[in-house]
Amino acid sequence: MKVLVLNAGSGSQKISLYDLGATLPAAPSTPLWAAYADWNEQPGTVLAHLTQGGTTTTRTYTDPDRGVVMSALARELWAGDHPAIAGPEAIDLIGHRVVHGGPNYRQSTFITPAVKEAIAEYEKVAGSHNRNTLQGITLMDHLFPGTPQMAAFDTAFHAHLPLAAAVYPGPYAWFTQGIRRYGFHGLSHQYAAERAAALLGQDPATLRLVTCHLGGGCSLAAVQGGHSINTTMGFTPLEGLMMNNRSGSVDPGVLIFLLRYGGYTVEQLDRTLHEESGLEGISGSANDLRELLAADPAIHPRARLAIDIYVQRLREGIGAMVASLGGLDALVFTGGVGEHLAAIRAEASAPFAFMGLTIDAARNAQA
Repeated sequence: MKVLVLNAGSGSQKISLYDLGATLPAAPSTPLWAAYADWNEQPGTVLAHLTQGGTTTTRTYTDPDRGVVMSALARELWAGDHPAIAGPEAIDLIGHRVVHGGPNYRQSTFITPAVKEAIAEYEKVAGSHNRNTLQGITLMDHLFPGTPQMAAFDTAFHAHLPLAAAVYPGPYAWFTQGIRRYGFHGLSHQYAAERAAALLGQDPATLRLVTCHLGGGCSLAAVQGGHSINTTMGFTPLEGLMMNNRSGSVDPGVLIFLLRYGGYTVEQLDRTLHEESGLEGISGSANDLRELLAADPAIHPRARLAIDIYVQRLREGIGAMVASLGGLDALVFTGGVGEHLAAIRAEASAPFAFMGLTIDAARNAQA
């Protein structure tokens, strides 16, 4: 069965083709074909990297319209230099990562008009993520007519948070109106927890794990017995840790002050918190931790400050998740930063040596 999987980010798009048998593989399988488009890598253009059979080629698009880029990439599957399929009819199923499913979608589901309406409804909370996903669903309907599509929701893994973790300490009416902590990156946290249990050779039901999804967006989850019991993101993906461009949690009083006395409009504040804060906002130079780690602190002191705040917030979050679990069996890192930056893994782990958390420096450097 050939399955096409789409993951729409705020400034990126991933498309992967898998050939699956009757059962899902125990370990991650390599896609037959994959494309990654980035709207931020090279200003003014969209760079797309296509990988097939171990070979990667790059396409450059001067039209930044997401629909144009996605359509061109999808057609590469059968009309490119090295076709992976004979035609669109070869695809059996299309899957989409959906950032926000609200309270009603607690497992993957086939996409119907009602599901599309729900995804559109939660644009007001998940913003560009849900909007871009919905655009991809519509485009796939056009390019692959009749092919079933499924939505896998990032919020589903956190759907059964204990009420003490899910309800905000405002008026209870907020909760009845659907204003609650939903949590995000659920697909990543669930996979990371299951994969960690497999690598440890232990039953997930017996483990207390803190999973750290560290990428452009960042969140933590406390996973007990295979279930999320706490997480750092909340009603929106803005709550919690410091991120590349997002602020993470700030004192709500600051926001009231800026609206009342700082001359901010709601739109300006939204843009500031989502696009002009985090690593970019503090450093003033980059939102990529690799660049900040390489910067000379004597020349770019704010680069080091940005890293220090990032690590501080990360440590605080890990501590909170450990407290929710009442202990810890393993700390799990995933996402671009979590997988590739040994320095961040080491700095995040260091304060927890008192409770027996150790990191092998040599193996960490090689990972």
